Amino acid sequence: MIFARKVWHLLVGIKDGLSLVFLLLFFALLYAVLTARPSPAMVQDGALLLELDGIIVEERTEIDPFAVLLSGSAPTGEYPVRELVRALDAAADDDRIGSVVLDLTRFMGGGQVHLTEIGSALDRVRAAEKPVLTYAVAYADDGMMLAAHASEVWLDPMGGASITGPGGNRLYYGELLDRLNVNARVYKVGEYKSAVEPYLRSDMSPAARENYEALYGALWEEWQANVKKARPSTDIARVTQNPAEWLQANGGDLATAALRAGLVDKLGNRAQFGARVAEISGEDEWDDMPGAFAHTELEPWLADNPLEEIGERIGVVTVAGTIVDGDAGPGTAGGDRISRILDEALDEDLKGLVIRVDSPGGSALASEEIRRAVLRHKAKGIPVAVSMANVAASGGYWVATPADRIFAEPESITGSIGIFAVIPTFEEAANSIGVSSDGVKTTVLSGQPDLVAGFPPEVDAILQSTIEDGYDDFIARVSQSRGLSAQAVDRIGQGRVWDGGTARQIGLVDQYGGLDDALGWVAAKAGLAGDDWHPVFLGTEEGTYDTLLRSLFMPAEARGPALDNFAMFAGQQDALLAQLQGDLERLTGTRGMQAYCLECPAPHRSASGRLDSGWLAMLARLIN
Repeated sequence: MIFARKVWHLLVGIKDGLSLVFLLLFFALLYAVLTARPSPAMVQDGALLLELDGIIVEERTEIDPFAVLLSGSAPTGEYPVRELVRALDAAADDDRIGSVVLDLTRFMGGGQVHLTEIGSALDRVRAAEKPVLTYAVAYADDGMMLAAHASEVWLDPMGGASITGPGGNRLYYGELLDRLNVNARVYKVGEYKSAVEPYLRSDMSPAARENYEALYGALWEEWQANVKKARPSTDIARVTQNPAEWLQANGGDLATAALRAGLVDKLGNRAQFGARVAEISGEDEWDDMPGAFAHTELEPWLADNPLEEIGERIGVVTVAGTIVDGDAGPGTAGGDRISRILDEALDEDLKGLVIRVDSPGGSALASEEIRRAVLRHKAKGIPVAVSMANVAASGGYWVATPADRIFAEPESITGSIGIFAVIPTFEEAANSIGVSSDGVKTTVLSGQPDLVAGFPPEVDAILQSTIEDGYDDFIARVSQSRGLSAQAVDRIGQGRVWDGGTARQIGLVDQYGGLDDALGWVAAKAGLAGDDWHPVFLGTEEGTYDTLLRSLFMPAEARGPALDNFAMFAGQQDALLAQLQGDLERLTGTRGMQAYCLECPAPHRSASGRLDSGWLAMLARLIN
């Protein structure tokens, strides 16, 4: 009995201890939920601080907590462009904000169209006679494009600035696949459809080189024009034409070289920069650390300046990232998810619809699903417009074909009207190690596709015919949408990629403009006055759950180190690994017909804790 009583007391103690632990966890979670969303009460007089420690995106990726835990690292910060523009426009009109500060110490970039939109918003802040100041340890092209719109550009004396321009090399695997005896069977239509070239060649084809020289040349001209207009003192030619000589003339000091070339205005450390901001916008009453200044951060500022919901509703659906089959996203354009969002909105009294596209394309089937869902809205008799962001190419253009009007910026990348598929077979590799296959067939297609024995000519012919039929469908959709003959569309198609300016000239785009211009056009077509409507962003409601995960996985202390010039150059390894992973998935993944622009600069996208392949990803999927 004494032993049983002791066991009983032990069990009761364990129970009480567990109850206490779970009670503490419950209150901790309750506190986290209640404090997850920033409060407008956190807004104070001073500067609006935009600490852009990550990338600018069209649509924020949903956090996968299991993938984040398995990856062992915090997801990259993502800042939707429309939130930044809304914050800046509100700051320009609010007396509580005396200046805007951009901390670009950990800035990882954004698409050229997005950067142009934010630059214009910074110009509006300055037009309201409020200074804009930026600080960084190192400025690259994207950071420099934002900083050009500032009234004061500060650079850490240990850092520097550089301009590289768009373009660069990509990997080609043709010789490697030959050595491995892997037969990459490619089915495509389009002389310029270069997405399959890495599997067939060891270099870029002349047609692809011609296309991308024109494309990147146009983007480079737009970048220079934007920066020179915002910052006329910048000596871009000196920095880019002979950078080694420019640096040597300044004793190898990148910071001094940047100052003398007009890239930056002042050299100073963070404490000196903060003291300068404090002179303008006041000192922080709650923080006496060196470099502190009175400020309001982005999230509470957005909470204090919500979107107005007055009048009629115009729907906006976002197609961002690679277009794939299934429910993927946000941040990836899952065809089933987006078409479902559109179908659920059919019962809402929308007066118009805008499709915001920032995608290099992907699955032709998923693109068609989205197109059909848009057509169901159009059948209700409402006006439909497309707003192209950085990229709306291939499948990204496919989903744009139902629009009554297409808006793009000169820096937008579009076109790439073409179809392809790639399937690897291993008959030569199998033969080289003594593996063969044999069996009984009732038809020529029995057992096909046979990745070990290879494809008979009939299978190759069927697959190529399917691709050609898909291309004809693409041409027909563009022809009907743009009022062009099929022959005219084929001439500007063939997989060729166009900048927004040229696309407007050849009829793929109707007019220049951003999302606001597309919304304004739809409102006018619907007979709505300026104050009688508001946009509704379909399927983008961010709940407390996602906000809580961001606060848990992305605290300030988990942010990475400052990026200097060497760190920026070294960071290119991540882009190389992402390219390798993407190329391998396109070769070996289970994919149908692809309307995808491989050479288009991909929309800036972080993994946000997602792992798309490998054993960690499989484990994460099993747990989910």
